[in-house]
Amino acid sequence: MTVTDSALMDRTGFEAFVLSLPGVTLVHQWGNASVAKVGDKIFALLSGWATDGDLRLSFKCSPMSYDLLPELEQVRPAPYLARAKWVQVLPGAPLSSDELQAYVREAHRLVAAKLTRKRQAELGLEALIAAGPQKS
Repeated sequence: MTVTDSALMDRTGFEAFVLSLPGVTLVHQWGNASVAKVGDKIFALLSGWATDGDLRLSFKCSPMSYDLLPELEQVRPAPYLARAKWVQVLPGAPLSSDELQAYVREAHRLVAAKLTRKRQAELGLEALIAAGPQKS
């Protein structure tokens, strides 16, 4: 299976999935990209920038995932966002829909964990943050 088969590579599927995560808002900006935010911070986006209409999924990832994912075909450091450990997944990448959903969920958690405790509480994210890896 490739990401071409994933609902996350479709605007309707991407938007429905990210909106199912806690504290998420969705905006259309930057040439009508679907931009998912938690606490006003971007964690994933779906856009067709500079393409012939092919949508590409970009998301924040952990340092380890950022090192490993671009080794896959059709996955690369995300333009403009690579310095912040983002990757861009193109149609045909060898990732399943479940794997993509897990990466986007983790992107959401990573960004939510950087919010202030007050903002996390306002958005009801305490349980999400507590369930993630703990800093030593």
